[in-house]
Amino acid sequence: MAESESLETITEHERILQEIESTDTACVGPTLRSVYDDQPNAHKRFMEKLDARIRNHDREIEKMCNFHHQGFVDAITELLKVRADAEKLMGQVSDTNRRLQDAGREVTAQTEEVIRCRIQQRNMATTVEKLQLCIPVLEMYSKLKEQLESKRYYSALKTMEQLENIYIPRVSQYRFCQIMAETLPKLREEIKEISMSDLKDFLESIRKHSDKIGETAMRQAQQHRTFNSAVQKQVTLSCTKPLYGLNGRTPLHHNGLSTEAADEEEMDEEVLTAQDLVDFSPVYRCLHIYTVLGDRETFENYYRKQRKKQARLVLQPQSNMHETVEGYRKYFNQIVGFFVVEDHILHATQGLVTRAFTDELWNMALSKIIAVLRTHSSYCNDPDLVLELKNLIVIFADTLQGYGFPVNRLFDLLFEVRDQYNETLLKKWALLFRDIFEQDNYSPIPVENEEEYKAVVSRFPFHDAEIEKQQFPKKLPMSQSVPQIYSQVKEFIYASLKFSESLHRSSTEIDDMLRKSTNLLLTRTLSSCLQNLIKKPHIGLTELVQIIINTTHLEHACKYLEDFITNITNVSPETVHTTRLYGLSTFKDARHAAEGEIYTKLNQKIDEFIQLADYEWGMAESDGRASGYLMDLINFLRSTFQVFTHLPNNNNDHAAMS
Repeated sequence: MAESESLETITEHERILQEIESTDTACVGPTLRSVYDDQPNAHKRFMEKLDARIRNHDREIEKMCNFHHQGFVDAITELLKVRADAEKLMGQVSDTNRRLQDAGREVTAQTEEVIRCRIQQRNMATTVEKLQLCIPVLEMYSKLKEQLESKRYYSALKTMEQLENIYIPRVSQYRFCQIMAETLPKLREEIKEISMSDLKDFLESIRKHSDKIGETAMRQAQQHRTFNSAVQKQVTLSCTKPLYGLNGRTPLHHNGLSTEAADEEEMDEEVLTAQDLVDFSPVYRCLHIYTVLGDRETFENYYRKQRKKQARLVLQPQSNMHETVEGYRKYFNQIVGFFVVEDHILHATQGLVTRAFTDELWNMALSKIIAVLRTHSSYCNDPDLVLELKNLIVIFADTLQGYGFPVNRLFDLLFEVRDQYNETLLKKWALLFRDIFEQDNYSPIPVENEEEYKAVVSRFPFHDAEIEKQQFPKKLPMSQSVPQIYSQVKEFIYASLKFSESLHRSSTEIDDMLRKSTNLLLTRTLSSCLQNLIKKPHIGLTELVQIIINTTHLEHACKYLEDFITNITNVSPETVHTTRLYGLSTFKDARHAAEGEIYTKLNQKIDEFIQLADYEWGMAESDGRASGYLMDLINFLRSTFQVFTHLPNNNNDHAAMS
């Protein structure tokens, strides 16, 4: 048993020693602790075992040292020999190192300089690269400023768009780009305000220039109409007989055109348009700007609203417009100028104004114009002014019709103005007739020679074979008022014809208008003047007889007036519905009134003779002689009846006086 325990102990100690030899020093604690944890004498035996192991190792070391001692001695000897060479080499190395240090110090300095330059080059390259990105942005911004200063706002907006979408995003990390990006919306608002200000200036400008624009447009329309009229007259004259002119003469011609048309053609050498008188660039620019900014609708609404306001101002006439033709001309010029501008805007822009908008403006304006003309023309009593107003309305209508505006209502209005024109003519001719009657001497016209006779018959269609056979000097049966009245009736027809021109009516309609207005002159104006003349107290029996003779000749001249109208209008009197002149009844009524007045005055005169008689009531018997008043009465009646012998032989209307 003791031997077995001893063997186990030895084996255990052997294992512990191997573990100590093979284990790290820091980990031998648990191993040594196991020595002390075993049997009480295990420590002592372990120490013995450990000493034996140490001695064993010492013997091995000693054997190894003895084996290698000679080699060690030889190595030490060799090292001693090398030591001197090593010291020499050490000196050389130190010297070489010192020289290398001296030489490397300059290289190091240059290397550091190279490194610094390389860093600078790299920084410069980076800077150039960044600047190449920034320079286009700055250039575009500088270009933007120049465009703003030169008021090229549309280009400036395009530049802003490029800055925002292309250039600024490339360098958005820099602060100046952020400032630019914040500034661009403000610049856009400034451009909107400036362009709106320019638009307001433009609206004010066209309001001031509307008069000139309209004047130019109406003058061109008048020149065009005059030229066409001259060409048409020339064609007509080459195909038909000459027509009567407004002054009773056919117009002179020059190179196939009337002198008036030639003058108008010379005036038409320099044609001005609305673009020549007004700069439309502000409205184009403002439209483009608001379109680019996406606010076109706001601009369109503002423009249309302002133009409607201006239209109302233009359509408001001056209170004294009816006093002169210049007032009407200025009124029409402004309206034409307004719509010429709108027509130009309609065709020069895309949708700023539409045809529906211009038609709405025109319909509103047309109603206002017609109301204004009705009101103001009613104040006018001068036929010349009414005629000039008619010519202005025709030119006004032709001008706007040339721009595509319907003007039928204006020509309908002209028929109302025509009636007023006829009324003013009738009033004017009533004064002329009164003056003629007041200045007439109511005695036959004396003619001393052939020239005087021809002068009379050239003014009045008088033909009498018996009087023509008489020798000069001789007397014509009518008084001086007859050719004057006849000439004035013709002048009235001329004046009426002037209004009928350029109304775009047929010859038949013009003929009908002339005949109706002439009938009014004869049946109302002339008849009234004759009736008033006959009733005047200072008109005696001799004058009344002459009035009867005068009316007879005027009655016979009515057929010549009809022929005169036919020659003017070139409408055959056989045409259906042709109006006839009512002069026959007019002059017949005047003769009846004159005969009645003769009868009345004759009776009054007889009564006066009888009332003034001095009767001798105490006479015993008659002395066989008639009283003096009876002799005077008989002499008066004899002279009076002698005057009656001048009455026309074919006149039986005064048979009641027998």
